[in-house]
Amino acid sequence: MFKFIKSRLGGVKTVKENQRQTVQRALAEVNEVVALMDAKPKIVIDPATGAVELELPEQMPDEALALPAPVPEADAEVAEEVEDVEKAA
Repeated sequence: MFKFIKSRLGGVKTVKENQRQTVQRALAEVNEVVALMDAKPKIVIDPATGAVELELPEQMPDEALALPAPVPEADAEVAEEVEDVEKAA
């Protein structure tokens, strides 16, 4: 009975990747990301373990956009005064 229902629904068949396909897909994804970067990372391969590491910059460009803009000193003094007034109220 269940075989009939599954065949009527067109059962979803998963395709299992072999190791070569998995490595090729993962490497292609990494290459796509690295190609978009302005400053290319240094690639380090550990021959003993076969591990591949990327030495990325301290701060990535998209992370810089997520941070709040630095406050100039004059604005910092005004912000402190506003905070003091708000605390007093």
